[in-house]
Amino acid sequence: MTRLSMPKLLTLGALALLGAAAHAEGDPEDVIKYRQNVMKANGAHAAAAGAIIQGKVGYKKDLADHAKALAAINRDVAALFPKGSDFGDTNALDGVWSKRANFEKRARDAQAKSDAFAKVVATGDAKSYGPKFKELVDSCKACHKDYRKEEK
Repeated sequence: MTRLSMPKLLTLGALALLGAAAHAEGDPEDVIKYRQNVMKANGAHAAAAGAIIQGKVGYKKDLADHAKALAAINRDVAALFPKGSDFGDTNALDGVWSKRANFEKRARDAQAKSDAFAKVVATGDAKSYGPKFKELVDSCKACHKDYRKEEK
């Protein structure tokens, strides 16, 4: 049996989560919990990639796995926020649903930035990792600014 590294396991998990996101049917509370877990995974992969790029850790061989996971998770973020999941224990602001077109535009931007980051990591052009990663992080921050409650 092949042993998978933690980043590969996380990537596979992220892909499985996204497959299920396409079928956002079910109890809205379960959808909210699912969304929160996916977004936590997104943040964890971003933090890990950032630590590698900044030279804080030496796991350079794992960067491609984190980049692929980010691209997979960000493939359709808007689908994680279906109609009817706008209540309860969520940090999502009402604008996610009331300004849907703009929210979806931001989600597509994150997708494009994630894809661009994964592509540059796949090329091995280490000088481009930082700028592409910053573009991705900035797109996430822009969306969070308008569509996520401030963390205290």
